[in-house]
Amino acid sequence: MMTATQAPVGTPRGADDEMRELLLGAIPALRAFAFSLTYDLDRSDDLVQDTLVRAWTKADSFTRGTNLTAWLFTILRNLFYSEQRKRKREVEDADGALAGRLTSLPEQEIRVEMREFQEALDGLPLSQREALVLVGAQNFTYEEAAEICGVAVGTMKSRVSRARVRLIETLGMNGTDDIGADAVTRAALEAQA
Repeated sequence: MMTATQAPVGTPRGADDEMRELLLGAIPALRAFAFSLTYDLDRSDDLVQDTLVRAWTKADSFTRGTNLTAWLFTILRNLFYSEQRKRKREVEDADGALAGRLTSLPEQEIRVEMREFQEALDGLPLSQREALVLVGAQNFTYEEAAEICGVAVGTMKSRVSRARVRLIETLGMNGTDDIGADAVTRAALEAQA
């Protein structure tokens, strides 16, 4: 007979109900990060699933009280790069001909702007895009993002800075003040204040 504190037979060490809840809570952030790396829903879902399985089976290697999301992002990132090395022999769509046939024209202005942003983000080198997503979208500190990527904090800051500058240039902005609402909307909001 099993007591309330015992895990079922075959459960990895460290894997318990608390770990299960923590892993489930991290799924949205994992999905967003995986998609930012793959731009493919199926591949990103597979990456998340593989990450969760790896984390569950290696639960005893996680130090409770530390940043679980950073640990999971490190696992996901390592799985992604391992997969990339295996995919090198696949056919690439270098000129975008295949991808171009899969696109449809945007129906609203916001979609056009989002597509422009996505294309600008896609144009960044992977290391800069990854850094920008971790720091800008996932709200990791530079230190946490550097640990996830296995680089120095200064390298992470440099990657984020270069990514921001390149995005601003690519999108034809004057600076970070241009990010967000357009100039007319900002002027209207300032007039009301």
